[in-house]
Order: sequence, then structure tokens, then C-alpha cells
Amino acid sequence: MSKPEGTERGGQSNSDNSEEKYWVAAKTLSDNARTTMKPRPPKPSNAVTIAVSSRTLFNMVKERKVFEEEGLEKYVAHQLELEDQPFTPGVSFPFVKALMNVNARLRELYPDSEELFDIVLMTNNHAQVGVRLINSINYYDLTIERFCMTGGESPIGYLKAYMTNLYLSKDSMKVQEAIEEGIAAATMFTCDSENELSDTQLRVAFDGDAVLFSDESEIIVKEHGLDTFFRHEKEFENKPLAQGPLKSKNQRINRPIRTYLVTARSAASAGARVLKTLRSWGLEVDEALFLAGAPKGPLLQKIRPHIFFDDQMFHIEGAQELGTIAAHVPYGIGQKYHKGKRIDTNTNNEIKMSKK
Repeated sequence: MSKPEGTERGGQSNSDNSEEKYWVAAKTLSDNARTTMKPRPPKPSNAVTIAVSSRTLFNMVKERKVFEEEGLEKYVAHQLELEDQPFTPGVSFPFVKALMNVNARLRELYPDSEELFDIVLMTNNHAQVGVRLINSINYYDLTIERFCMTGGESPIGYLKAYMTNLYLSKDSMKVQEAIEEGIAAATMFTCDSENELSDTQLRVAFDGDAVLFSDESEIIVKEHGLDTFFRHEKEFENKPLAQGPLKSKNQRINRPIRTYLVTARSAASAGARVLKTLRSWGLEVDEALFLAGAPKGPLLQKIRPHIFFDDQMFHIEGAQELGTIAAHVPYGIGQKYHKGKRIDTNTNNEIKMSKK
């Protein structure tokens, strides 16, 4: 997994040169400093930058309740009173911790290279809450050096400035805003019980249509049925699918990451186009799993990914029920359907909000 396309830099402008000089100077300063063993943050243009909200990184349910029932002033006072008490881990914590482990492993393999993943804490919290967030991050030994705290305003406008490649939040409206800005994003959901996850290997599972790929083929399924879909995929087997919101280029390096394509497509009837599309992109997945409409939950329970991305709430719910941390990508025609039935926009929002 690496940066989605579109983040590559072309010819250098004056601002590019200035940025390059800044990072050279920062690297020199970091290399000369011997007071810390903390790894230096990577140059953003060279890293996969993942922005996480404070409510996904940490469990802030109690704090959220204080804010909603007693207001901002009481909320800030509550946070200041508990400033030295770390938050408990939230739904994205295992994923973030696994990213840190990948960085650590790559430092062992390639000591002179920069970090592969850069994590940004993106929150609309008040700056006074920042001390408790910092204390919590240090308590769990997370390398998160870049923060964005917007004091009640939406942080979405800052995502591009932080060169974000993926944004994870519990707020479905903010996720939708990010996708509309052209940034890969997903809404994370908490499981009642989580599967035991690997400490040595990052595992990421993706759906295909409307996640890695566009929803062009899914539109045909929804509007014209499976028979028409199968004929369409056969006819256009050699035409790559358009990219979806989470499409990325995959750097094949010696890295402790395993990726899974988990799709409801049938292999014999509609799988060739998928595999040929991945080949044309130069994107390699470690495992491609075609389920032909079968539930994804049991398979995901076997895979035990740190995160699973899908565009349909039906699959998100099935994953959650069996302990898989799931992230909903609100993209494409699938947002107009739930469990195979077409729904209106208001009903769809109610379904998503009920799962928060």
C-alpha cells in the first residue's frame, strides 16, 4: 500500500525548491541532534500520510457525552482535570500501532531511509485539550508529531495542506466532505469485540468496486441486473476499470504488510477484468478473494485485518458482527442501497448515523 496516484510531483517550481531546502535543513538539524531516540517524521511528499481523528485514535465516548450534555466550557474543564490520565485506545488505534511497527521494521531493514507512513492527528478539539492528547500519544509510545486542532471548526480544509493520502474519522459528514475534496476517506465503526490482531504484520483488506475501483460496474449490477453485468464485464475484460477513491500504487518492497482484495464478485464470470486492471496499474495485492455474493464477515474473521474498507454498510455490519474493524467508504451508487433495496438519502444517513 502506498500513496494514491495524483500525489506525485512534476517539475519543480520555486515553492518546490524552497520546500526541498527546508526539509534538507530539517534533516540536518535532526541528524545533529543527539538528545532523542525518536525517529524523525518523514518528508510529507515522500510518505503515505494518514490523518486520523482524535475520536478514532482514542476512546472519547465519555468526553463526547460531557460536551453534548454540558457544553464546551465543561468539556474543556473536564479534559484539563484529567490531563495526566491517558485516553484508552480507540477503533483506529490497532491500525495506527501496526503502521508504527511497519516503520520500525523498515528502519531496521533500511536504516538510511525515511519513514513509509506519517500519521497526523486531525481534530476539531480545542487547543487546550492538546496536552491530554500529547500525553496519551507519549504514553502509548506513538510517533505522531503533526497535529491539527481547529477549535470547533471542521479540519477538512487542512487535509490537502497536510498532504493527506487517507483520512479516517467517526464523523460520516466529514468523511463525505473529504471525498468530495478528492481525498481518500472512510468512516470507522467500533466493534463490540475485536479479533486478536498480528503484532508483526500489517494486514489491510479492501473491497473492489467503489473502493479500489470506480462504481461503473456496480451501477450496471444495481440498474440492470447480474446477467447484464456479466456480459458487460466479459465485453470490457481488457479495458481497465477507472480508479476508485482508495486506489493506490503498491510499492513492492521487503515490507511486513499483507494486502487482501475481498470482493463479492464472481471469479469466473467477472474476475478477469479485476485482475487485469490491477496488472495494468502495476498494483499488486497479496491475496485476491472472490466470494460470488457470499458474506464477507467469516472470511475477514479468518484474515484478521487491522482495517477493512468497503462501500456498502451491509458488508461493514457483517464484518463488525464477527470482530473485524471496518471503515465505510461513502462513495458511488452503493450509497443508494441497503441490503439490496434502494433507499432515499435521508434513510441512508439514518442508517449510517445509527451505527456511529
